Amino acid sequence: MKKYLLLAMAVLAALSLMVAGCGGKEEAKKAEPAKVLRVGTEPTFAPFEFQKEGSKEYTGFDMDLIRAIGKQMGYKVEIMNMGFDALIPALSSGNIDTVIAGMSITPERQEAVLFSAPYYRSGLVVMVQKNNDTIKGIEDLVGKKIAVQIGTTGAAKAESVKDAKVTAFNTNTEAAMELKNGGVDAVINDSPVVGYYLAQGGSADAKTVGDVLEAEEYGIAVKKGNDKLAAEIDKALAELKKNGEYDKIYKTWFGEVKK
Repeated sequence: MKKYLLLAMAVLAALSLMVAGCGGKEEAKKAEPAKVLRVGTEPTFAPFEFQKEGSKEYTGFDMDLIRAIGKQMGYKVEIMNMGFDALIPALSSGNIDTVIAGMSITPERQEAVLFSAPYYRSGLVVMVQKNNDTIKGIEDLVGKKIAVQIGTTGAAKAESVKDAKVTAFNTNTEAAMELKNGGVDAVINDSPVVGYYLAQGGSADAKTVGDVLEAEEYGIAVKKGNDKLAAEIDKALAELKKNGEYDKIYKTWFGEVKK
């Protein structure tokens, strides 16, 4: 009887160890950290990336899109706020994994980073004070004062205007305020950004003039050589366009869906 009792106790002990081992594996599985996608942006570029007044949350077309892309890829998305001119250096140094910031795909930038497939088509516009009837387009900015956002294609375009005095600001909002206060004659920036600014009340003091300049495409940047991540982003973006999620996000911020 004693032998049977000892045998039963040994079996129970073995079973307990097996259950504990299985439980340990389950706990380890649960504790496994989620994959994180560190995304750099400069959140003063409404309606693409910005913070609503009184909120710490980053919102906008780019923010909704990158979160949807991250979800499609199985990543937890972490947004990191930094100056526009600091984004590519942060990417190159490995401090972030990717950049989405209304960043135009240009040959110069393609030398420094790897871009995803284009996700938005934009262009540049000239904005002036509402009562200004002398400036009708970029050709009238010769010798004028122009405000731009540092590091943007709008800044590069302004530098090409003969004898213009170009002042670069950290944010689009600061450039627009300089125009409102009469410190400059015009602002050159991306058409959807200027359009959003005007729609949010800026039209009381400002307007756009002339045609849309130099249509350009926005891309999501990753570190040069990180082809795997770029391919993952491209695949997720294509899937979002196929399943209608991209159109839903686009409609939220721009109304009609471009075909």
